[in-house]
Amino acid sequence: MTSKPASRGLGRGLSALLGDAPAEPEQQSGKAGGARQVAIDLLGPNPFQPRRIFDETELRELTESVRANGILQPIVVRPDPRSAGRFQIVAGERRWRSAQRAGLHEVPVVIRDFTDDQSLEVAIVENVQRAGLNSIEEALGYQSLIDRFRYTQEKLAENVGKSRSHIANTLRLLALPPEVRRLVEEGKLTAGHARALVTAADPIALAKAAVEQGLSVREMEALARSAQTTPQKGGRKATRPVKDVDTMRLEKDMSAATGCRVQIEPDHNGESGRVVISYRDADAFDELARRLG
Repeated sequence: MTSKPASRGLGRGLSALLGDAPAEPEQQSGKAGGARQVAIDLLGPNPFQPRRIFDETELRELTESVRANGILQPIVVRPDPRSAGRFQIVAGERRWRSAQRAGLHEVPVVIRDFTDDQSLEVAIVENVQRAGLNSIEEALGYQSLIDRFRYTQEKLAENVGKSRSHIANTLRLLALPPEVRRLVEEGKLTAGHARALVTAADPIALAKAAVEQGLSVREMEALARSAQTTPQKGGRKATRPVKDVDTMRLEKDMSAATGCRVQIEPDHNGESGRVVISYRDADAFDELARRLG
């Protein structure tokens, strides 16, 4: 009978679990052992796989590598609990997909007796540690652990070897609208861009502007700040016009020229507005007056 190993520090012991390093005796079971060749059609994908998008370019490159050199690192599998004689992939689905494309009939595997929760944990940790997930997939994986196994954020952080603040900030991305999440999954927005949009009044419009204008994360944060809501008559709120990248760059140029922080605040009609120059002390004001004089 296999008992679940202490979940504490799973991330730190991942190499042994995945076969990257010699496994300790207590990590092996009667069905586990060294790498062995298994027919490729006896393997199936992990139902707990957190990765939802497989980059086509990366798959093509890996397929060429597998075709030329074979699979150098065994695929980690577990016995399929629903089909005797078959196996579920725990880690290495990209290698399996590439091996299929390369026309291999057998692949090297390392068998581990993982339970469902261990399989999910290892799949998430393996992808996170090897930078295999985009931030939305990572957030969905964390949420699966919380929902399925009642993990707290503290316990989850300990298990996957991340800080609690990283877990919390990643989970916040799930509050974004589906359209914005899709841009992150497609690699058009980074996690930094997405975090700046979580509390924005109109994240969809801001996300599209960021993609169209090719904004950096810092410019995206400034864009989100510029779109704060302002009161109107009747108590309603309206969104300030979004600054484009040219306006923000002009602010930087004017700040450099004056030695003070300069903000350009267009009105809603887009034709008028104001320029705000902020100085930090009397000396800065004197210098500003000298430059303007």
